[in-house]
Amino acid sequence: MSWRRGDGGVARRWVLLLCTGSFFLGLLFTDRMWTLPEVTEVARPNGRREKEDELTAGDCNSAKVNVKRDYREILQTQDTHHAVWTLDKTIAKLETELSAARTLQESFLNGSPVSEGHKGSDSTGRQKYLMVIGINTAFSSRQRRDSIRNTWMPQGIKRRKLEEEKGIVIRFVIGHSAISGGIVERAMKAEERKHGDFMRIDHVEGYLELSGKTKTYFATAVSLWDADFYVKVDDDVHVNIATLGQILSNHVKKPRVYIGCMKSGPVLSDKDVRYYEPEHWKFGDQYFRHATGQLYAISKDLATYISINKRVLHKYINEDVSLGAWFIGLDVEHIDERRLCCGTPPDCEWKAQAGNTCAVSFDWKCSGICDSVENMQWVHNRCGESEKSLWISSF
Repeated sequence: MSWRRGDGGVARRWVLLLCTGSFFLGLLFTDRMWTLPEVTEVARPNGRREKEDELTAGDCNSAKVNVKRDYREILQTQDTHHAVWTLDKTIAKLETELSAARTLQESFLNGSPVSEGHKGSDSTGRQKYLMVIGINTAFSSRQRRDSIRNTWMPQGIKRRKLEEEKGIVIRFVIGHSAISGGIVERAMKAEERKHGDFMRIDHVEGYLELSGKTKTYFATAVSLWDADFYVKVDDDVHVNIATLGQILSNHVKKPRVYIGCMKSGPVLSDKDVRYYEPEHWKFGDQYFRHATGQLYAISKDLATYISINKRVLHKYINEDVSLGAWFIGLDVEHIDERRLCCGTPPDCEWKAQAGNTCAVSFDWKCSGICDSVENMQWVHNRCGESEKSLWISSF
């Protein structure tokens, strides 16, 4: 075998043998095929990868901790809101009880009689009533009171049954005379002993003091009876108690309710006219919307508000304007109920025949029933609901 090139180079077969031998020799030393590393492994050296894995694990743990911390903070916030809400309710209850205690104490100190049902009881555990009806009256209105006793106001055992079974309290509301121990006071005590249907309040009677009397009535009533509504009505107005109870019961679950026949009239600046407004310059030409004074009802929340703030509530000459003014700026629902201001027959009679029985009837021109002593029985006969309807009604 010669190493010399016959054509000036290495023989072709030796080149082929050399290449083949080199190939098999390489296989002999390499016994496996090399594999490409994963892209992630190429991108990150081992040391760096371990550090990043630790950091990633740390981030996850930190995120879990943050989630737990946020959840705990949410729970704590909810607990705080609930605690604040509970505290507000407790404070409101305590304010109501404190106001009731103060009013009751003032009644004792001033010698004002206290309801028999209230003596010896405290603010807790009292009977719950639907409504307290306070009939505004005066010393000179004995005949008006008798006209009501003979028509729409139950007497004696029936009145007590009305309180116990229906949760309806009815009282004539009156203060005391500027002259204590006089003939007027003696006559009132005699009438009170006979009928037992008075609510005496710490107030000096006088026509120009009706706003003050109204304020004292609500403050005293809320301290004596735990009711859903407190009603004020004049003693020359006819009332259907069952219908009134049905109307008010529809709003029992509502807070801060002010119910009546809402009106808005001109502000009277002439001193010579009835209902003259000495502070007319505060109102402009028209009064704001408020319930007419013959009858209106307010919920317990509002009666409590009056009781707590009675010393700072401003009194205007007209008591219905005063009441409406006290609620301006408060979150109060005004309910315009036209069945609380029906006319006398034939108006209330036609409405009753149509199935829309009126709760209250009076003459607008007289701001009450004209000549109510003579006409109360007539209105009751024409527009009054049956006595049975009062006892079968469910409020």
